[in-house]
Amino acid sequence: MSLKHQMARKEIIEASLVILKSGFVIGTWGNMSTRIVGDELVAITPSGVEYDKLIPENIPIIDMEGNLIDGNMKPSIDLRLHLDIYKNRPDINAIIHTHSVHCTAMAVARKPIPAACEDLVQIVGGEVRVSPYRLPHADDFSTVILSALKDRQAVIMANHGLLSAGSHLKEAVKIAFVCEKAAHASILAASIGGVVSLDASECAYMRDFYLNKYGQK
Repeated sequence: MSLKHQMARKEIIEASLVILKSGFVIGTWGNMSTRIVGDELVAITPSGVEYDKLIPENIPIIDMEGNLIDGNMKPSIDLRLHLDIYKNRPDINAIIHTHSVHCTAMAVARKPIPAACEDLVQIVGGEVRVSPYRLPHADDFSTVILSALKDRQAVIMANHGLLSAGSHLKEAVKIAFVCEKAAHASILAASIGGVVSLDASECAYMRDFYLNKYGQK
């Protein structure tokens, strides 16, 4: 494996530890991956392994057809979903699936995270939609999630949790944090009169601001 592949494995482990220490996953649930740009390969967390026990050799390297190219463990059971997202969204290079408490509350209530927090709108593109519930590995499991993820960087998976997607792993981690904060704020706002969402034009302005004006370009 090349240095690029080893760096992808290192990034997976680093992001996994951040998610674990933040309480966004419990045990071995959740998963994450990153596209190895230019090689048509993906590095993904292995199935059923504790995040704080991972070493680089444990991280499977998979081609876009799901074949194991390198690694000593089998990939996450959500591999097909990750590959389907990469195939359909060339703008996405990293995916993180978490079970943070407030996003999971929205998932079990089957409620979207409203487009009310500016940072959420900027980084996600609008409200975080809820995908219809499907049993794991149903034939249209990826289809319903991709539909809810359309022109967004995150989706609530009904009765399950959050999937965040970014141009790289650090952005996907940041999106997961922003979604969890916005979900928490929305739940709190319900007790003091309810959420007031931004309208479509305001969301479009905030998204453009984030993509084209925010930060050091």
